Amino acid sequence: MVEFMQPIHQPHRTPDLLNDGRLTANQTPPQPASSSCRIPSQGSSWSQSTEQNSGTRSPSEAHWEGHNIFSWFDEEPTLLVAIVTGAGEKAFCAGQDLVEQASSRGKPKTGAEAARRGKKPVLAAVNGFALGGGFEICLNCDMIVASPKAQFGLPEVAVGLYAAAGGLPRLVRIVGLPLASEFAMTGRKLSAKEALDLGLINRISQSAGTVVEETIALAQEITKNSPDGVIVTRQGIREAWGQR
Repeated sequence: MVEFMQPIHQPHRTPDLLNDGRLTANQTPPQPASSSCRIPSQGSSWSQSTEQNSGTRSPSEAHWEGHNIFSWFDEEPTLLVAIVTGAGEKAFCAGQDLVEQASSRGKPKTGAEAARRGKKPVLAAVNGFALGGGFEICLNCDMIVASPKAQFGLPEVAVGLYAAAGGLPRLVRIVGLPLASEFAMTGRKLSAKEALDLGLINRISQSAGTVVEETIALAQEITKNSPDGVIVTRQGIREAWGQR
């Protein structure tokens, strides 16, 4: 699921998109082939929901779909914040299909490996397991709200692989070399409380059922501000972090 939030302050650079004081989307987002998608208009927000049809693991096709969706999001002038989450309460994302990953060595990079370097903030509402590539998605988000049931980890070492979608350097930047080495080399899972204590996430939701609602509330705090101010501030933060 991806929630797209519109800015409350309407951008002065797009007056042609104003309609009775309300912004309307300039174009429709990509329609993913391997997921179901709905895009309701709910006042100040646009929503897109995607649910994987083959469990909690993400095939490479879904990576490219996500890449296309967020490329569209960055270029859509009426949208400012995106929220990513999983379907249900079991898993945010349990990573790439490992059988497919092992058989794809030497092939062109997937959408996950072509790391997103967008200009707008993306928030994660982690509703359950965020393992492997799922944890790497979180590490590339700007803010994270986690369910009390959420767990995080990089289990790739158990099957002779490694976190190849940019998660390792991001993890080192956040928690430092010793802890990043421990988590990545042992593959152990972190609870939401451990992740919060280490500064990996922003907050834990009051309940598993309110994680998306609370993430939307956080996104709305962002959309109260100037869109241009948010974008350039994010750019400055990313440059300070060593990643544009």
